[in-house]
Amino acid sequence: MKDARLVRKTESTSNSIVSLSNSVAIGGEAIVIIGGPCAVESLEQMETIARELKSAPIQALRGGVYKPRTSPYSFQGSGLAGLEILATVRQRYDLPVVTEVMAISQIEEIAQYADMLQVGSRNMQNFDLLKALGQTDKPILLKRGLAATIEEFVMAAEYIMSHGNPNVVLCERGIRSFDNYTRNVLDLGAVAALKQITHLPVIVDPSHAAGRRELIADLSRAAIACGADGLIIECHPEPDQSVSDAQQALSIESMMQLVQSVQPVAKAVGRTVYEGCFAIA
Repeated sequence: MKDARLVRKTESTSNSIVSLSNSVAIGGEAIVIIGGPCAVESLEQMETIARELKSAPIQALRGGVYKPRTSPYSFQGSGLAGLEILATVRQRYDLPVVTEVMAISQIEEIAQYADMLQVGSRNMQNFDLLKALGQTDKPILLKRGLAATIEEFVMAAEYIMSHGNPNVVLCERGIRSFDNYTRNVLDLGAVAALKQITHLPVIVDPSHAAGRRELIADLSRAAIACGADGLIIECHPEPDQSVSDAQQALSIESMMQLVQSVQPVAKAVGRTVYEGCFAIA
């Protein structure tokens, strides 16, 4: 990976820390947990999630407003109305917001409402989009492509950084295989490898990897044990009623239990967890 000039870890580079807010940063000693629904459906839905999960605690909210769906007839997201909901909840509950950007034309609008812009797996090699995101001042959450090699993943991050934005967080979210018991295969080996190869923070999305809610807690704990700097997890007040990815959404109660269950694992590997706005051992 000789061309990964900015992403590659060297003896002289220290691990990067990417700030989401004045009190939340990814890549430090504290594990960051981002929670929320696959899709923003209503203000009531997002307020319920933020109000309940802030005490869990989670450190940031996720919610999709532009949805890259396999079928053109599936719910495509709430667009600007969804962004306004995210902004309202962010202000009321003091939680930074992460949402996906799918096109260059969406960047300016989304950047007005979100604290971190997500590049989904389908767009990991949308190089024009990556170049444009390299010119923003917002942190970027870059998800690994469905069948991307580790080198391809790292070089996608290089595209963003080479165009001026150093604030990139890598996200392992599972890759395709011949098996269909899970939605994808969570590559925890990639997490360990990326932490050795790059100086960038690495988080894990067990929701899209598993596609089955009963597997998410175990995969979350395994991810922290492997060195992940955080988790991004789907949850919903009524999981079975979710307009998108219902089978992998946790209930709020299950999400709160998961957050508590990762604390001893984090401590065992020398990490801390956030308690409110502060990291604790």
